Amino acid sequence: MTAGTTPGAPPAFSVVVPSVGRPSLGVLLGTLAAQRGPRPELVVVVDDRRGRDLADDPCEAACAAAREAGLPVRLVRSGGRGPAAARNAGWRRVRSGWVAFVDDDVELPPAWSQQLVADLAAAGDDVGAVQGRLHVPLPADRRPTDWERGTAGLADAQWITADMAYRRTALEQVSGFDERFPRAFREDADLALRVSAAGWAVVRGEHLAVHPVRPADDWASLRQQRGNADDALMGALHGPDWRERAGSALGRLPGHVATTAAAALAAGAALAGRRRTAALAALAWAGLTAEFAWLRTAPGPRDAAEVRRMVLTSIAIPPAAVVHRVRGELAVRGLLGGGRPAPWPPPVRAVLFDRDGTLVHDVPYNGDPDLVKPVDGAAELLASLRARGLRTGLVTNQSGVARGLLTREQVDAVNARVAELLGPFDTVQVSVDGPDVPSRTRKPEPGMVLDAARELGLAPAECLVVGDIGADVEAALSAGARAVLVPTDVTRAEEVESAPVVVRSLAEVVVP
Repeated sequence: MTAGTTPGAPPAFSVVVPSVGRPSLGVLLGTLAAQRGPRPELVVVVDDRRGRDLADDPCEAACAAAREAGLPVRLVRSGGRGPAAARNAGWRRVRSGWVAFVDDDVELPPAWSQQLVADLAAAGDDVGAVQGRLHVPLPADRRPTDWERGTAGLADAQWITADMAYRRTALEQVSGFDERFPRAFREDADLALRVSAAGWAVVRGEHLAVHPVRPADDWASLRQQRGNADDALMGALHGPDWRERAGSALGRLPGHVATTAAAALAAGAALAGRRRTAALAALAWAGLTAEFAWLRTAPGPRDAAEVRRMVLTSIAIPPAAVVHRVRGELAVRGLLGGGRPAPWPPPVRAVLFDRDGTLVHDVPYNGDPDLVKPVDGAAELLASLRARGLRTGLVTNQSGVARGLLTREQVDAVNARVAELLGPFDTVQVSVDGPDVPSRTRKPEPGMVLDAARELGLAPAECLVVGDIGADVEAALSAGARAVLVPTDVTRAEEVESAPVVVRSLAEVVVP
């Protein structure tokens, strides 16, 4: 039986919302709190802001308001690594049989949860995902702009996670979203293709969400061209026929290539003194650009602001699309470093350890190197990891510095003694922040794990974190790393229950 269900009961579900702190998050949570049907077991809001202001937390404010409205909301941070990583950080926190992913800029009509539960109840055992329906309201008093029409296209898109539910078992089987997709583009199609390849059916349901058109500046469509690099990654991972299987049209890229080639030929011919060739090529570029601009302008309101926007972006989009696609192709061929992309997830290449209670016996606020005593199996495990060529590191909270109970120099001296007894570490990360102030590094926040991975030149998914309490596991999950819990007498029962992998001792730690 699927976790989180009982015989005869409606399917249990949780909701995961990646967010960058937009005001629309509060609107979404308000509509979720106002549902007439079953409520989710848990709502996980994942704050994915990069360089967030710790003193100004719109995500926390929105979550607090939702809790007051009766929603079981939990807020976690993912370090600004993109929606794929944020969704992974969210679903790995829930135990429901189904996980409903919704974006922070959608609104849920009052019947949404009733419709969702009906869809999930109708799903056969072979169904791994159920896609919802999207309604994009457009202006009634004028023709929609190019940006508004683009947003409206989401209503017909396949597998988008603005509103889509996945069976948790299917997510576990394929290790969730591929975090190499850095933006809200293609990460949803990649997941659905991998879930389908694993033998699950992906179907459409009847639950309906509303997706208002988000405000955008004049250059939003130009920034969207970065997705051409993600198309290259899709081809490398899923083969040349991925578009057919994903129901994705090729779009304007061939036209953009022709436009960019005409511009390049015009410039090159002009520099070479070939005026006739330059003029013909410039004429071709102008014609292709004008056609592109007209195709985008004609269906719209054609006011001065929209016409100006369409002309400027229609000039800039073709070369931008080509540059991003070339960059993506070079990357997937290993010509920009990192090698060719392998199937997700990557193998573990580094193991990061909590210090006190995990590698050495816990002495509260220890500043004396003479009191360092390794736990049984620590030296043997570290030696075996290093012999396999795996990197090792320490990630340790030391709030005693903030509390005035020891100095940073004492912390460093204790860490040096640990290395003396157990061998050198490739990275040592220390958070001296206390529990009473906002911190990006103090576990359960992901900062130290992310910093360790960055220092080692690895992706967080290539790291495994070993610790003895829930904060160690939480930091790993938020960072996108794997986690193993080795409980001690201070580990709470709920921490053991929620950990993805639990072993009785360091000797039982297995690194895949």
